[in-house]
Amino acid sequence: MLRISVIGTGYLGATHAAGMAELGFDVLGVDNNPAKAAALSAGRVPFHEPGLPDLLAGHVAGGRLRFGTSLVEAAEFADVHFLCVGTPPGVNGAADLSQLYSALDGLVPHLTRNCLIVGKSTVPVGTAEALTARIGELAPAGISVDLAWNPEFLREGHAVYDTLHPNRLVFGVTTPDAEWALRQVYATPIASGSPVVITNLPTAELIKVSANAFLATKISFINAMAELCDLTGADVTLLADALGHDDRIGRKFLGAGLGYGGGCLPKDVRALIARATELGAGESVAFLRDVDAVNLRRRERVVRETLELLGGSGRVGILGAAFKPLSDDVRDSPALDVARKLHAAGVEVTVFDPAATVPARAVAPQLVFAATPAAAIHEADVVLHLTEWREFRELDPGFLRTVARGRVIIDARNTLDPEPWLAAGWDFRALGRLVEPRTAAGAVGAPAGTTYPGPAAARGAAADAAGVLAQPSPFTRLRARVRRTA
Repeated sequence: MLRISVIGTGYLGATHAAGMAELGFDVLGVDNNPAKAAALSAGRVPFHEPGLPDLLAGHVAGGRLRFGTSLVEAAEFADVHFLCVGTPPGVNGAADLSQLYSALDGLVPHLTRNCLIVGKSTVPVGTAEALTARIGELAPAGISVDLAWNPEFLREGHAVYDTLHPNRLVFGVTTPDAEWALRQVYATPIASGSPVVITNLPTAELIKVSANAFLATKISFINAMAELCDLTGADVTLLADALGHDDRIGRKFLGAGLGYGGGCLPKDVRALIARATELGAGESVAFLRDVDAVNLRRRERVVRETLELLGGSGRVGILGAAFKPLSDDVRDSPALDVARKLHAAGVEVTVFDPAATVPARAVAPQLVFAATPAAAIHEADVVLHLTEWREFRELDPGFLRTVARGRVIIDARNTLDPEPWLAAGWDFRALGRLVEPRTAAGAVGAPAGTTYPGPAAARGAAADAAGVLAQPSPFTRLRARVRRTA
């Protein structure tokens, strides 16, 4: 059976190494950080990913998976080498490929047998061609080395499942031998029905960044519609539901709110813009600059509304620091960005996150981090829901009302059920979403004789003084009554 090395054991590499061991291969993970390699060798995962700690620890204990720091050892050990090193954003958003070249330079001169090197890192199109030339310069005489590209499509929080049950496998290859080797590696998921796309190297490189740019476009599109909904009294959640029924569009990634973040979508959008510009095709992807701008504007919207509510000063309790639930990743986290901007504006900010406190504190030590949601909300004038953890949907609004000083919550992820919050006396606000204000405990709608102004009037001083974003129409109230009695 083929033996596998995984070079670079960050989020992608550690997950891939454990996944390859689960598929039955002997695997050596290599990292230039001795502390990371030591932790993984002891079966400890230095980041949050559900299911990975048990999988990794089990295969380390069973001897199928081990970790080290020597590329020379990897060159002597493996038949297939996966490159999983980071390609962080560099100047003007372009990907920094220094770790990729460093790994190649440390591996190829020491190869002792014919082998396949497989890139999994996200790279600008044209990188594989340059790496192929570099391999030709470094490979020992008589050693044949193929290069393939096999982009990853992991979803943080679901990475183990996605590794073992990929929804598609992309093999960018130049020889039949390279395709054969990749089919051996992924024989189990292929037999289970995972589709395989065979393509050339440039197409494989473009597929990952194109997929992320498209998903980012969907998110920014629905957030642009949310801005229109706020101005007109429309409901972006129902708009997204209706769009999602069109199978040409689909409902996924049409969740309006605070926008995207993390280590993939923002980086890949900007890297694609940078690479297209280098190739003289910058105008073809100019719309992606607007995609990025819409995304960043969502954060500014929440900061601005919070400061208006506070009158410039006060305390804010923030629920969430990670860029998404089931992860401790705070890279380009919208939640953490909002928290830092509010702190910089002079607001007292306290943050709680179920998993991301340690990494968040490392990059934002100026913030206060709480051990529980209640501690974060204690004496807060405004509460911000910024990461859609399931735990936050299960909070008791009635209890939290006794803890907070103010009564305003902004659901910037549009995932909380407003009913229990409204029933507990909260002024519940959302982004582009209609929320029916209560005029009295248990009451639906407004008293008899209430008039229903248009959207512009509803946003005026009188509505703000009443603590509502917009008055509901009779039809909105009717819909709510039908839903509650159904």
